[in-house]
This record gives sequence, C-alpha cells and structure tokens, in this order.
Amino acid sequence: MAVFDLLGRKWNMRLLWELRSGACSFRSLQERCDGMSPSVMNSRVKQLTEAMLIEKSDNGYVLTALGADLMDTLDPLRQWAADWESKVNG
Repeated sequence: MAVFDLLGRKWNMRLLWELRSGACSFRSLQERCDGMSPSVMNSRVKQLTEAMLIEKSDNGYVLTALGADLMDTLDPLRQWAADWESKVNG
C-alpha cells in the first residue's frame, strides 16, 4: 500500500514519467510538468529521492535503477490502460 500512496500523490507519477527518457534539470522538469510550482516540485523530488526512485546527477535528476525498474514494471499497466480506453471510448 505504501507504493500506491507514494505514486498516488499528485505529480509523483508525472515526474517519474518525464524522467523515463533521461536526465532533466529542475527547470526543465518543471516545464515538462506544466509549470508545477517550485515548492511543490521540491516536495515531490524530496519524496521520490527519499524513496530511492530518483536521484540528482551531474546532468540533473534521473531515475535510479529502482525507479527504472518500477517504470518497467508499470509497462503492462500502460498497455492495459490503452486497451481499456479504446473499449470505453470505443
């Protein structure tokens, strides 16, 4: 349940999603997240860092190995969601 609580917090999944393709600076990540406020962004980055899903690198924020593994684990769920959407909107 702890992982669902963490991922269910507003912006956390979006941050992980944006980092799946590589490192992002704070500002770049903020822009990709539709201009999330800096205070909220700091809070979410701290949560995800403490959960060992992201870390700061020389090139900006990146997924850790654990974070990348989580995103790979969620791939089947993304496919299920796309199938579900096509049936609902059919």
